[in-house]
Amino acid sequence: MLTVVIVIHLMIVLAMIGVVLLQKSEGGGLGMGGGGAGGFLTSRGTANVLTRTTAILALGFFVTSLLLSILAGLDRKPRSIINPSGTPASAPGGQAPLGGGPGGLLDQLRGGEPAPPAPAPAAPAEPQVPRSQ
Repeated sequence: MLTVVIVIHLMIVLAMIGVVLLQKSEGGGLGMGGGGAGGFLTSRGTANVLTRTTAILALGFFVTSLLLSILAGLDRKPRSIINPSGTPASAPGGQAPLGGGPGGLLDQLRGGEPAPPAPAPAAPAEPQVPRSQ
């Protein structure tokens, strides 16, 4: 259903672009569209047809836009950011999230379990000179 409405919407958009480009420029905003007695869109009847066609296509565009937004909202379900079951969600890879179990990061920060001391880096005996390869 959504795909059908999208295809109809795109066809209306393309038709509206074509109809708007066919219309004569009233104020000469682009510097063309003035002048000669001959031309494709010189009669009033053609201008009325293009104006009505533009209005109908604009209405279709508006309706399909509303329909698409309604259809997109139907699949959306509200989600809570708080886990209602009370159990922590597992992180990707099967690991517990930070602070999720005993010995986690939060326990280490609270002082529950001391972190192992990091080994001190060995100082070099002499300064090293970079070598090119």
